[in-house]
Amino acid sequence: MAQPTQGHDAHGHEAHGSLKQYVIGFLLSIVLTIIPIVLVMNHVFEKTATIVIIMVLAVMQFLIQLVFFMHLREGEKPRYNVMALILGVFIVFVIVAGSMWIMGFNSMVQ
Repeated sequence: MAQPTQGHDAHGHEAHGSLKQYVIGFLLSIVLTIIPIVLVMNHVFEKTATIVIIMVLAVMQFLIQLVFFMHLREGEKPRYNVMALILGVFIVFVIVAGSMWIMGFNSMVQ
């Protein structure tokens, strides 16, 4: 008779979040998505302040995704997860900063 599997890890060492953690993460993500929409639709702040607030909320949402859904703080070797995360953030930063630099240069040329 076949043995039932235990999820992703055959040894059962991998911890997953509880339903409560997933619901909390989901609700926080929804709130952090709705706030910028309300700020932009109602023109609550000046353009620069709105952009800064949206960026801060985006970073907060990124951290919530890491903690509640990607379980960054859990695991056998979280140090490797953090190092991979730092490399990924660096690559994204280079791509975004490079794209903004190129777009800014192109707007000055025209």
